[in-house]
Amino acid sequence: MKLASLKKDRDGSLLVVSRDLSRAVAADGIAPTLQAALDYWAETEPALQALYQQLNQDACTDSFAFDQAACASPLPRAYQWADGSAYVNHVELVRKARGAEMPASFWTDPLMYQGMSDGFIGPREDISLADEAWGIDFEGEIAIITDDVPMGSGVEQAGSHIKLLMLVNDVSLRNLIPEELGKGFGFFQSKPASSFSPVAITPDELGHAWRDTRVHHRLRVHLNDELFGEPDAGTDMTFNFARLLAHVSFNRALCAGSIIGSGTVSNRDRSTGSCCLAERRMLEIIEQGEARTPFMKFGDRVRIEMLDAQGRSIFGAIDQQVVKHETL
Repeated sequence: MKLASLKKDRDGSLLVVSRDLSRAVAADGIAPTLQAALDYWAETEPALQALYQQLNQDACTDSFAFDQAACASPLPRAYQWADGSAYVNHVELVRKARGAEMPASFWTDPLMYQGMSDGFIGPREDISLADEAWGIDFEGEIAIITDDVPMGSGVEQAGSHIKLLMLVNDVSLRNLIPEELGKGFGFFQSKPASSFSPVAITPDELGHAWRDTRVHHRLRVHLNDELFGEPDAGTDMTFNFARLLAHVSFNRALCAGSIIGSGTVSNRDRSTGSCCLAERRMLEIIEQGEARTPFMKFGDRVRIEMLDAQGRSIFGAIDQQVVKHETL
């Protein structure tokens, strides 16, 4: 099943979207918003699935052309947005370029930070920031959305609480990170609002590409219409989504609609490219002694998308331009 949120008020209006992303139908007769659907998932999911089947069979007389640009993020705001770093290869590379030692625990215990969740950027909306000197970067990731997750859920139980999947652009301000982390307390100003794909999907939409709670497709990132990277999201993922979710729920319960991110998708095979500018810059430092790839400038555009084996878009595309934010 594929779901989206039409821009409306703060929390959008729930849509069911056809498998090929060509058509949509309002689902507000089942649940007004995606959050409302998740709050009562056991009751709403069968009805949404039935509507999805009707839509794919062209049996909905009130369907209409699906416009990705008219969508907010599937959850325009969320109770919880926690982002991990499941591709430890990426972390190792960044630390190597800084000359920092890699703690052994990074391979056994997931890293996680709590991000801004009271308002996400729409998948086709501008990334508005005040200063290029902040080191503007994109990060191509995958995220899950959960139902209610009990505290202490282990890896074996956690997978059953994964209800939806999305793509992510976790916007990062790289030049603000060192000073923040130097205080020993974590990210805040260096992690502004993130954005998510136009469509959220149930894991069964991926077929065999969803296994071991990993997504086994390439994540494609274009910068200014040129392919920047297409690593395989199922390769080199040290911690799968069940492990990340078990980590987050270790000593707290999660409410329905919680979002957990994978962190930047990264492969050891460097020929696949990167999903963020920082990784390429780190490789340049290691191989050439200095970073040569600049961070994003005003006017730059990033596109993040995942295609199936037949070359069809699965989640729709995050497609955003960086613009200068004019302060009041």
